[in-house]
Amino acid sequence: MASNILIISSGAAFMIDALRTSLIKTGLSVTGSEPDVDCIEKQRNNTDIILFFAGEFVYKTSNILVYLKDICESDGKPLCVIGYEKELGMVRGFIPKHLIKHEFKRPFDVKILTAELGKLAEKNEEIKKGRHILLVDDDITFLRMMQDWLAMKYRITSVKSGMQAITYIAAHTPDLILLDYDMPITPGSQIMEMIRSEPASANIPIIFLTGKNDRETVMKVMQLKPEGYLLKSMSHEEITAAIDHFFETKKWKNIKF
Repeated sequence: MASNILIISSGAAFMIDALRTSLIKTGLSVTGSEPDVDCIEKQRNNTDIILFFAGEFVYKTSNILVYLKDICESDGKPLCVIGYEKELGMVRGFIPKHLIKHEFKRPFDVKILTAELGKLAEKNEEIKKGRHILLVDDDITFLRMMQDWLAMKYRITSVKSGMQAITYIAAHTPDLILLDYDMPITPGSQIMEMIRSEPASANIPIIFLTGKNDRETVMKVMQLKPEGYLLKSMSHEEITAAIDHFFETKKWKNIKF
């Protein structure tokens, strides 16, 4: 199935129509939405790539930018932005640079933009065919870092609490859950118990994330019988290699002290 691009715009009908026609000719699916949270939310689950046509409305509706930031962080959806420099600057003020895959300054070349979106769609399709990881951690900085590290190889969905994870799992089945062990309010151990108590989610592999590397803590974690654990102090290469190894072998390579 072709990637679906959601074009969010207000006005500029001629340019949008030309761009839509060009994208459809390359085999991409295109839908449109006004810059309205409710309208975008209705198409959220059927959207693979977001193309945001920034106009003067960005100066008055910052809630749209906040919403886009949130769904790009949680869903891992690629975001591309079109606009004049001042409008792009406004967008950057709300949406971190690492979440914006491409910026296209107006006036733009439809052929170049179409080609870039085509490449992004191809890469996105490759990721969609791969493994899906649900990342659960209340530490936003760590959450973003892990998403950046893993998004090149895996499809990542991020949530900020255990209860958000439970809600997500009720409608989706990821291939792996990376679960923070030390979350406040509802700790990782309790979330794991809730996940394992439901037949639909009982067999989803769970790997704990922990910031403590003393033997006592690790033994306590492993007594819960997750598939494994990752230390938050591990490097990008070590974490990626450990996850790759798990998917390849279905076995966890224990960390040595």
